[in-house]
Amino acid sequence: MIQLHNVSKQFEGREGVQNVSLLVKKGSVYGLLGSNGAGKTTLLKMLGGIYKPDAGEAKVNGQKVYENPAVKQKMFYLPDLPAFLPQYNTKQMALFYSSIYFSWDQERFLELTGILGIDPGIKLHKFSKGVQRQAAFLLALSCRPEVLILDEPVDGLDPVVRKKIKSILMEEVAFREMTILISSHNLAEIEDLCDHVGILHDGRLLVEKELDELKSDFHKIQIAFRQPPPEELFAKIHILHMDKRGSVFSCIVKGDQAEIEAAVGEYEPVIFDLLPLTLEEIFIHEMGDAGYAVKDVLV
Repeated sequence: MIQLHNVSKQFEGREGVQNVSLLVKKGSVYGLLGSNGAGKTTLLKMLGGIYKPDAGEAKVNGQKVYENPAVKQKMFYLPDLPAFLPQYNTKQMALFYSSIYFSWDQERFLELTGILGIDPGIKLHKFSKGVQRQAAFLLALSCRPEVLILDEPVDGLDPVVRKKIKSILMEEVAFREMTILISSHNLAEIEDLCDHVGILHDGRLLVEKELDELKSDFHKIQIAFRQPPPEELFAKIHILHMDKRGSVFSCIVKGDQAEIEAAVGEYEPVIFDLLPLTLEEIFIHEMGDAGYAVKDVLV
């Protein structure tokens, strides 16, 4: 279990993360979303024990992470730019990690090497960035961590490899109850993998919910009336964005579906369609509601 309680971190007097609290249960996949510079990597590094929080606590299984080797034995932090020892190949990196992680699984290493098609004898710096990222994945998973922290994990991977990686991760969660905290700008991947999401902006956590619950809060509606609709209708529902094309209003709304249907139905629309939003659309509109400059991408 991952727990952050009122965690804050400053850099040269500027707040990087401010009073963030979140809980990730064992066997859960938690997606951390946010604008550029929101503090996602800072938060992950505090959880990984790389940064010490200025305030608050970062814990795994009830124990503080910072300067706690016993806890770090059960974790693996995979940064957005994987790093390897100079001139090492995958086999040599495997020997290095096996000397650190008591849970190292050589059989799993060989299995994943075959699945991903990586030659363990080739020096890692000779591989493309995408293959280096795959090598980082197989090394991380061969350590058999209980908690895996991923920062932009699928960046630079082609669609076939992304599918392989997702399948491997879901297998680890299903059979070992591995807990994953993943930060990514690829929201389609987050939507496929995660059961919980948090949205970070300006160092603060705006939203933290189960993905299904979050998606049930946002809707796209298209409505048209025989007569111009009264202004009080639009005051009854929480509209994040609205366009009008001809007589049809297209709105992004936030709230309970039944309440929205009741409010609109009261005025007897001739057209009323209610559609779900993708996680990417929800993110854009949630950030817009928080004052982020997204008006140029709202369509």
